[in-house]
Amino acid sequence: MSLPADAAKASELATAAVALALGKSLTVATAESLTAGMVAASLANTPGASGMLQGGVIAYQNSVKTNMLGVPTDLIAAVGSVDGGVAAAMAEGARRACLADVGISTTGVAGPEPHDGKAVGTVFVGVATLMGSNAFEFTFSGDRQSIRQQACEAALERLLEALGGVGYRS
Repeated sequence: MSLPADAAKASELATAAVALALGKSLTVATAESLTAGMVAASLANTPGASGMLQGGVIAYQNSVKTNMLGVPTDLIAAVGSVDGGVAAAMAEGARRACLADVGISTTGVAGPEPHDGKAVGTVFVGVATLMGSNAFEFTFSGDRQSIRQQACEAALERLLEALGGVGYRS
């Protein structure tokens, strides 16, 4: 049985991320809002993932972002949940909560309506390592599932970049 084209790309990216993390003895944690576990599931579907995937938090509600991931309440109050600073804080919260070397997060608007003043298709991917955290903004098009799939792939691509730039643990 072959995977649909969209799932095949995520699977390919996840396979590369798992191999790279294992090769460098690095661990990964996720914090996902609009993808609701798709990134972690893509990684977990890859043989060997248990050697690098620490865990993840599905933070669909702001209360989970603040209470479980430590995203500052005043940040969400000021900018909403769809923001680069929120994505970076989510990634750092996942890294810290799961005792991982790298945290990856997603937040955004899959539709059908805008959210927090952000247009449908607006997505932020956060990445956190011991060297700090940052976020990347994307604008995707398509239906709700397509936007979520594109966000998952973007997160896996940013994860690969982060793993390539993170050194070996001592």
